Amino acid sequence: MNFFNKRLLSLVLVSAALTACSSDDDEDVENSVAELTEIVEQFKPQVVWDTSVGDGVEHYFSRLSPVVAYDHVYVADRQGYAMAFEQKTGKQVWKVDLSNLDNERGFFDDKKSARISGGAVAGYNKVFWGSENGDVFALDSKTGELKWHTTVPGEVISKPALEGNKVIINTVSGILIALDSNTGEMVWKVDQAVPALTLRGVSGVTTSAGGAFVGLATGEVSVYLLDSGQQGWTTEIGEASGSTELQRIVDVDVTPIVYGEKVYSISANGNLVATDLRTGRELWKRKYSSYRQLSVEANKIYATDIQGHVYAIDRNSGAELWSQLSLTNRGTTGPVVQNGYIVVGDFEGYLHWLDIDNGDIVARHHVDGSGLFVTPIVEDGVLYAYSRDGSFEAIQTSKAVSEEN
Repeated sequence: MNFFNKRLLSLVLVSAALTACSSDDDEDVENSVAELTEIVEQFKPQVVWDTSVGDGVEHYFSRLSPVVAYDHVYVADRQGYAMAFEQKTGKQVWKVDLSNLDNERGFFDDKKSARISGGAVAGYNKVFWGSENGDVFALDSKTGELKWHTTVPGEVISKPALEGNKVIINTVSGILIALDSNTGEMVWKVDQAVPALTLRGVSGVTTSAGGAFVGLATGEVSVYLLDSGQQGWTTEIGEASGSTELQRIVDVDVTPIVYGEKVYSISANGNLVATDLRTGRELWKRKYSSYRQLSVEANKIYATDIQGHVYAIDRNSGAELWSQLSLTNRGTTGPVVQNGYIVVGDFEGYLHWLDIDNGDIVARHHVDGSGLFVTPIVEDGVLYAYSRDGSFEAIQTSKAVSEEN
């Protein structure tokens, strides 16, 4: 089995492996998908505008996500169509085919997928995407004009970070690389260890205080100096357990979150950990496992574990405040905060709004039957949801709509 297939296989099997029980009956219960139950809706989510983004990400593993900047929403599909929409109206501003930048494809030639999988991020009046082929594209944010295109050693399947006129990318091959944001030329690169068997995902990069923070497939979180790539502190997050190689996967595939003077990280098989920003000293550790993005708001951390359960955790002590267990094995996305609610998506294409104080589900909206895999984003009180087949919706809570009126 080659390296790529090992990574893909591990993603498919990881939830079952990490939660396996002693008997077949117990395993059936543990791995069963929860059916949705009726809820008492407190409001009706309202679609502000909707559109279609090519073929979406289809059935592939992807964390391809939109980004809001410069009064526009930027989003791409896996095939290579990159698009910009007006943030308020959803009107298309520009569309670029990243699979045919040289315009060499003939009318009768089949379209070859660009395999876009990393991004989007926006800054320096540009929008950046990466691909499974190791491509990195920088487009003008206003016009979609290609500013530069380069290749890096390894697949780009997570969001890069922008800081200090650099684009910092963590690749599947374990190489952390900084590119000049104006030219695409390499500034520095670091080789990181990659175990033989890891999850398909890879951590994105967070920048703060002159450092680039990244999760590693070895179960650690490290910081590198933005100027030089020199490694600073490293803290162990994952905790290998079990008798098989698959059960002992400890990847930190979730992008660390820097909030105040703390860094919050979580492993696919291990812990949720708060560390000191400057020293990497462990402040507290709690037993949660996830490969879904964390969210931090005020004094709370919101997390979705490998079984699809959603939690609110005190960010200063690590104490659990509430849990929502009714979305078991529904492929629950990472949580985001919208207008005083927690929102998650699921594999059937439903969005669920949870009461921020107790975790009760108080509203629901169906986006698309192809399912939601990517964690939604929220900007200016509007939630943007991107389904597997390319359906794209901008959604407000009725609370936000009534306040505006």
